[in-house]
Amino acid sequence: MYRAKKLDRREPKFYEAVNYLLDRLIGDEDNALANLCNAAALLGHQLDEVTWVGFYLRRGDELVLGPFQGKPACVHIPIGQGVCGVAAARRETVLVADVHQFPGHIACDAASRSEIVVPILVAGELVAVLDIDAPVLSRFDETDRAGLEEFCRRLAVGIDWSQLA
Repeated sequence: MYRAKKLDRREPKFYEAVNYLLDRLIGDEDNALANLCNAAALLGHQLDEVTWVGFYLRRGDELVLGPFQGKPACVHIPIGQGVCGVAAARRETVLVADVHQFPGHIACDAASRSEIVVPILVAGELVAVLDIDAPVLSRFDETDRAGLEEFCRRLAVGIDWSQLA
């Protein structure tokens, strides 16, 4: 069971600890939806200065809202549009210091100022993206990118994505 206290993201091993907690949460659970819910809750609890943490699941040529923590969000995002859609199309992490400078940004929450989106790939195929919004400029950096990419790699192998199809 998850009983960890909130960690300090300035600590060098912050993401190592968060990823360890993820492994503990999903390691013995085979329900994919429950695992994504707990993954969103884990990040929502551990990351400071964020307003939204969640997943968009690939459904054909679009991303559809999945488990999240935060205000209600856009339900459908075409692949290639907005930060989430661009990350999905490129199949690479997109880190945006100022969303108002990102061409085609989809504003689900007016309070969002910066964003990071990490694609989740299984056998080279896009299954989802992890999306995190912050109310401050330049909230995310290369440490966040590396830690969240590892988080998503663990989700890619730790979840039975066919349950979510």
